[in-house]
Amino acid sequence: MRDTFTMPREDYQQLAVLKQRCLDAGLAVKKSELVRAGLLLLASEPTKRLLAAVKAVEPVKTGRPPKSK
Repeated sequence: MRDTFTMPREDYQQLAVLKQRCLDAGLAVKKSELVRAGLLLLASEPTKRLLAAVKAVEPVKTGRPPKSK
């Protein structure tokens, strides 16, 4: 399934850091695989830890940024 979402630049850059860590360990991964791995980890956590992680995430304004002219 395809989807689009917005995230802070720092979070997006973290995907590159995690991809490089995987490469350094000998495993090439895609961004979507990292997101799915994160879902697996969150799904395995107790609700209390899940909620703590969600609360630690910075809320972002949804939608596309305005087009530059």
